[in-house]
Amino acid sequence: MSFGRVNPSFTLEHQGITGLGNVYYNLIEPAIIEQALSRKEGELGKGGAFLVSTGKFTGRSPQDKHIVKTDSVKDTIWWEANAAMTPEGFDTLYEDMLAHMKGRDYFVQDLFGGADPAQRLDVRMVTELAWHSLFIRHMLRRPERAELDDFQPDWTVINCPSFQADPAKHGCRSETVITMNFDRKIILIAGTEYAGENKKSVFTLLNYLLPEKDIMPMHCSANHAPGNPVDTAVFFGLSGTGKTTLSADPSRVLIGDDEHGWSKRGTFNFEGGCYAKTINLSEEAEPEIFATTTKFGTVIENMVYDAETKELDFEDDSLTANMRCAYPLEYISNASASAMGGHPKNIIMLTCDSFGVLPPIARLTPAQAMYHFLSGFTAKVAGTERGVTEPQPTFSTCFGAPFMPRRPEVYGNLLRDKIAQHGATCWLVNTGWTGGAYGTGSRMPIRATRALLTAALDGTLNNGEFRKDANFGFEVPLSVPGVADLLLEPRRTWDDAAAYDVQAAKLVQMFADNFAQYIPHIDDDVKAVAIG
Repeated sequence: MSFGRVNPSFTLEHQGITGLGNVYYNLIEPAIIEQALSRKEGELGKGGAFLVSTGKFTGRSPQDKHIVKTDSVKDTIWWEANAAMTPEGFDTLYEDMLAHMKGRDYFVQDLFGGADPAQRLDVRMVTELAWHSLFIRHMLRRPERAELDDFQPDWTVINCPSFQADPAKHGCRSETVITMNFDRKIILIAGTEYAGENKKSVFTLLNYLLPEKDIMPMHCSANHAPGNPVDTAVFFGLSGTGKTTLSADPSRVLIGDDEHGWSKRGTFNFEGGCYAKTINLSEEAEPEIFATTTKFGTVIENMVYDAETKELDFEDDSLTANMRCAYPLEYISNASASAMGGHPKNIIMLTCDSFGVLPPIARLTPAQAMYHFLSGFTAKVAGTERGVTEPQPTFSTCFGAPFMPRRPEVYGNLLRDKIAQHGATCWLVNTGWTGGAYGTGSRMPIRATRALLTAALDGTLNNGEFRKDANFGFEVPLSVPGVADLLLEPRRTWDDAAAYDVQAAKLVQMFADNFAQYIPHIDDDVKAVAIG
């Protein structure tokens, strides 16, 4: 039996998915929460938030992602970073999943990936868990009710956590699997309840499709000046580097917090909501994000709370350090209604340097920008991926290697060309450690980072004096209003300057070793940066 609004000519049955129990199409938030509560998938929290646990998987499973190796994509996928699955393995997995789904209830959300109507992707999300339907309804763009009457998906995502894959039979790595078939236009997710896999699967898909349209897909947040979308800034960075926190600036208009495209028209959000980390979240430091944790329908994921009062504990990371809240974009008061902006005037690359070597901000030339974009140096923070319990230095190319189906140079060249065409200023911002490495130093003060970004975005920083960094050759400001001069010179923040020099030399060599893989594929100006 079917419930809810759907194109009568394009139900799951029309897609060959038959024999299910009840199918709930495009339920809105109150109805989804009623279903989730009746199925005991979570609890109602303060203000109507929905409290859930994702079980043993509290982060993404990047090693379990696959792309089906068909003739249409075999020459364009970055296979060194993307595990292949055979078409036969996928077909068997698909049939086995459909057999497993027989007689069970499912929830369907028909949604848009992309705020720009000219570039959006129509996505059907089929989920076993009701609360996953709520989550993805926040994360993607919601059609008007009337638009559902003739909705036909470009792609379909099926998420069935209770199904366990068989590596020997399906050609995957483990019982958990996330796999994408470009010929069949289907994504399958199984063996994990972690909701982030839903949104990242769509992001990965757009990362493949959009470059063919000369659109740069970006793992970034974005905002613009009030009343002036031309003054747009984008913030590249892996989870935990500050994309959500730093873009949610009350003095600017929020376009989005995680995934965007840069087209000939400008910047547009892929999503309709935000997925914010809540560990140590405070009302004083981040009042808008904090307020969403007690708003109706916000999904509270893997947080410890009082069983009686439902009071959330923002410091208890006993379940995971990757505790999160998912909410619609409109819950942020200064969010853009259109989720679109102009061509980026400033590009900020956020890095979490656990070595304590990099300065809190540096200005990059276009060649340096491509070098650092392809390098994607940062630290994986605790909980974001399974098994990560403390910061781990890593190079994640394009600040999002787990989501990049094409070779990194495809995205690097797109970014370089768009920077050249539109004259964006590029900055490297370190939100990691100062005064020493992880375990000795301390995290960069958020107030200082905000002051530095304010000076960069309003043009103050560009007009100041700079020094050339001895290790990386980029420009570092000598002074910035509201920021201690000492902080701008990392070597001076260490008790032992010689120890800093040793750590810096180590990091420079790590950059060089990592970048060697790109040397055959890049232009001479970027090679000059790499060689020094």
